[in-house]
Amino acid sequence: MRKVVQSESKATSLYWQSSGEGEDLVLLHGWGMNGAVWHQAVEELSQNYRVHVVDLPGFGHSHQHHFDTVEHMAELVLEHAPEKATWLGWSLGGLLATHIALHHPERVKKLITVASSPKFSAERPWRGIQPNVLSEFTDQLVEDFQLTIERFMALQAMGSPSARQDVKTLKKAVLSRPTPNPKSLLSGLNLLAELDYRDALTHISMPTLRLYGRLDGLVPAKVASDVDKLMPSSESYMFGASSHAPFMTEFSEFCQQVSRFITDK
Repeated sequence: MRKVVQSESKATSLYWQSSGEGEDLVLLHGWGMNGAVWHQAVEELSQNYRVHVVDLPGFGHSHQHHFDTVEHMAELVLEHAPEKATWLGWSLGGLLATHIALHHPERVKKLITVASSPKFSAERPWRGIQPNVLSEFTDQLVEDFQLTIERFMALQAMGSPSARQDVKTLKKAVLSRPTPNPKSLLSGLNLLAELDYRDALTHISMPTLRLYGRLDGLVPAKVASDVDKLMPSSESYMFGASSHAPFMTEFSEFCQQVSRFITDK
């Protein structure tokens, strides 16, 4: 059995945890969450890779930090990230990984996005989250952000055959670390509402794998075929029984897809 080397760093920078040995793999969580959502994935993937997990600014153990723009968030993350790695981003983390691949390609060996979209907000004929849903979340966030995050977790699992268990796991991960910073939660919602990387995707030069859940209500399955046209050189894979969190619902298949793609030359 491989030796798993673990380390963590807090200090004045963002909170990072690294474990395992081998090629570098960075995991980025989604909105309202923190790095604890990757606990199971880290245990498995760190058998073969050096896995780095960060709490994004404003979330988990990085709750004292804040970001205003995607550029600002990328700058904070890149400060202590490995020099060159495969970057895997879930949901909002996928947008951030895409931004880094576009603006700092020298840092990205391969790109993997999970249940993510170059544009989260729906705008006919583009499928996505209805703008009124995002603005409702923004309004509710000010009043009761605990309830808003719980609603978002329920939305992420909706449709999955293991929805109840998925929500329970997400909740446990979120509650295991400090509460998110409300300012960063708002900034994150603004990114989901405003960012549009559809035209920029043609400029991504590194090998790219896009993973989707067939039952996902936030990133509808149709997005996969739409992005196939925008990024014809990328690969996509659809998890048949998953909603927005395939790394939980179809864990083994998720790890297999990630490992296969990293190993492929």
